[in-house]
Amino acid sequence: MTLRNFLKGIAMNAGKTLFGQLMDFLPWSTFNRYVARYGGDQGIRTLSCAEQFRVMAFAQLTYRESLRDIEACLSAQSSKLYHMGFREPVRRSTLADANESRDWRIHADFAARLIVQARNLYASEDLGLELSNTVYALDSTTIDLCLSVFPWAHFRTTKAAVKMHTLLDLRGSIPSFIHVSDGKLHDVHALDLVTPEAGAIYVMDRGYVDFSRLHAVHAAGAFFVTRAKSNLSFHRVYSAPNDRSTGILCDQTIALDGYYTRRDYPTLLRRVRFNEAETGKTLVFLTNQMILPAATICALYKRRWQVELFFKWIKQHLRIKRFFGTSENAVKTQIWIAVSVYVLVAIVRKKLNLDVSLYTLLQVLSLTLFEKMPLQQAFPGDRYKSEQNQLNNQLNLLDFMTGQ
Repeated sequence: MTLRNFLKGIAMNAGKTLFGQLMDFLPWSTFNRYVARYGGDQGIRTLSCAEQFRVMAFAQLTYRESLRDIEACLSAQSSKLYHMGFREPVRRSTLADANESRDWRIHADFAARLIVQARNLYASEDLGLELSNTVYALDSTTIDLCLSVFPWAHFRTTKAAVKMHTLLDLRGSIPSFIHVSDGKLHDVHALDLVTPEAGAIYVMDRGYVDFSRLHAVHAAGAFFVTRAKSNLSFHRVYSAPNDRSTGILCDQTIALDGYYTRRDYPTLLRRVRFNEAETGKTLVFLTNQMILPAATICALYKRRWQVELFFKWIKQHLRIKRFFGTSENAVKTQIWIAVSVYVLVAIVRKKLNLDVSLYTLLQVLSLTLFEKMPLQQAFPGDRYKSEQNQLNNQLNLLDFMTGQ
């Protein structure tokens, strides 16, 4: 960041809370289009959809636990509400009504727009694998609910749940596709919702092994890397030479032998057996990528754990395990706003070139959202200190020249 941009940021953000500055990174004109599309503000006199988003984003960033908690926290800072984008005090009953009645698709579409912006910012991130392909990890996480409180999310006889099916772009760990379903939707059906991107690599666990669906990925010109099931019936067509000291036990080209599997996937596959030195486990991978080194195939599957870390991170640091409403609309609204906040923080981190993790960024914001200072100043690294010294030197020179 140049000194000129730094000084410009100070001038523009004078008197604004950190929360207000953070919200300025959002494309509100786009948000208003989605509100108009779904009639979100029709007949509304208090708490517009934009204010609803701000309140829920505030709750995510500050780890609020309930509607009462949100109301009490904002009431304690009533003098700063205007600078945070609120026209009047926020009442928990009004927020509850908004979460129940405002169409959740407003926030789903807005999150999708932010995801596109974030992916463009992180497109040049290095995967460390010398690959130009886009690499995705596909997985789901289950969010347990109480069946008596959330009867619409039926999962098992005595249990309710929703599933968050996520396709994660491994460059920047940005979700490129999310589908929220009830707990009964099997993981493999998420493949029907994803349009394969030619040249991209999709990394999945064994729950997604369905050869008709995998062949559709192959036919679209995309690649997949997954784990083989133990009962896979096949015969070897060719074995490539490999160095067993690297952990690669075999690198084979195979054809499927089962009646249904051969019918569903009639072309050749690649089978790589790998011994993981850290755990001593032997893993068997299946892929339609025939050119990359076997070691790269193994490394790609290992990167799949980024989606597991994403789920763990978002459950720990964003409020999706404690819901502020019980209807399907309220739950989906909260999940999509949580995703928007995650992506927004990633966008801010990249645009301001902050050398901090998303975890650190969120932790600092949770404690400083009401502060009035330039956003960059909340994360004073070496670059900020250098620019601050330049600023002080320029002010001292100005004082000298004017005789102050």
